[in-house]
Amino acid sequence: MPLFHREKPIEYDRTRMSPAVRKSICTGEMTLGFIERDTNKFIDFGKARDQADLEAFCRRAGIAEKDLLTIY
Repeated sequence: MPLFHREKPIEYDRTRMSPAVRKSICTGEMTLGFIERDTNKFIDFGKARDQADLEAFCRRAGIAEKDLLTIY
């Protein structure tokens, strides 16, 4: 079963937060979440097991995948 099996929109404060993915250089593990713009704090939302999870997160967050911030 996919991590994000329900396609409900993710509610977040778009004025204070940006959707982001934190990627491990060594293992390739992806953690999805949000960056608080004023503090640069990463707020964990969940792990992405594959590209489909990443795409579902972008759809639910209402952004294009190219606009997703990537943190290494």
